[in-house]
Amino acid sequence: MSVEIKVPTLGESVTTATVAKWLKKAGDAVAADEPIVELETDKVSVEVSAPQAGVLGAEVAKEGDEVEVGALLTTLEPGAAGAKPAAAAAPAEKKEAPKAAAPAPTPSAPKDAAAALPAARKLMTENNLSADQVGKGSGLNGRITKGDVQTFLSQPPVAQQQAAPKPPRNDDPREERVKMTRLRRTIARRLKDAQNTAAILTTFNEVDLSAAMELRAEYQDFFVKKHGVKLGYMSIFSRAVIAALKEFPAINAEIDGEDVIYRDFVNLGIAVGGPNGLVVPVIRDADKLGFAQIEKTIAGFGKAAREGTLKIDDLSGGTFSITNGGIYGSLLSTPILNAPQSGILGMHSIQERPVAVKGQVVIRPMMYIALSYDHRIVDGKEAVSFLVRIKQNVEDPRRLLIDV
Repeated sequence: MSVEIKVPTLGESVTTATVAKWLKKAGDAVAADEPIVELETDKVSVEVSAPQAGVLGAEVAKEGDEVEVGALLTTLEPGAAGAKPAAAAAPAEKKEAPKAAAPAPTPSAPKDAAAALPAARKLMTENNLSADQVGKGSGLNGRITKGDVQTFLSQPPVAQQQAAPKPPRNDDPREERVKMTRLRRTIARRLKDAQNTAAILTTFNEVDLSAAMELRAEYQDFFVKKHGVKLGYMSIFSRAVIAALKEFPAINAEIDGEDVIYRDFVNLGIAVGGPNGLVVPVIRDADKLGFAQIEKTIAGFGKAAREGTLKIDDLSGGTFSITNGGIYGSLLSTPILNAPQSGILGMHSIQERPVAVKGQVVIRPMMYIALSYDHRIVDGKEAVSFLVRIKQNVEDPRRLLIDV
């Protein structure tokens, strides 16, 4: 009896995925737990494996198709390796028949049913929207996704009224048109949603890293010998942030409708660059971890991001984020909130600069730091005081040991 292979549960708030690549073809013999298809979600790539050994049936979903959780991907005929059984192909062919019989949507046809995915149609119905209002979608063949509807709803009413299909662009023959990946589309949508929803404001300060550098130089060898990982600036800044969040809980909170959700824990998001773009894996209960545990976790996230092995759970549940543009040479920036979080810290390049210390001009290793925050929940005084506390904790790391 054929076994159906469906789109698995994809994690928190993720309801759809794109079929990125079939790793096995119809008729291929596969072993139990052998990856057969790669799905691309809003956050990471997920491999779907064979539940048992057998021979694959026909592909119900093609590469590039957007599929919902629970949708059928293919079938599997249990048994030993061999040629594709005719019985295994029959159910798939039967399922393909309605697709071939369905009329292809045309530009003049009603778009609400034909051009919108089920989750998008439901959201459009709830908000009394038509597909013409939303415009061309970002899904395969221009189909409207739930994210397209959410982006439309996040726009001011005037912008919604003015929204209209754009005339086709005349590409220059020297240009190359490449479809945005699902991850890149999601990054663009989430960043724009954050700007449209939150009242984002950024405050700046600078940090003298002399004490942090001396601490690393004095204890680096002992730290590596004991923990097997280097003592870096990220763990120092992470512990400084955690201590400051305990003192200013609104920056670790979030708005939910007309309520504010406060937390007595810190799930710290650390932005890392991967081959497909920036991702923000989360160090859970970071407030309970020491310097070495934080350094090991960050190193593991960086390796997983480069190899594309981050999991859905690694990227969800953050309460505050840190991004370090300094590793790319950035001197100053205004980071955008990772919604629904209320704050994000931006670190930057370390540069030797002349500064005044006790009436004397001296050269010190300095870093500009920036805090972007949601002014709806965080007052300016809180934000400035929070950033000052981080500055104090980094400039004198002993404060972190005696909790002052």
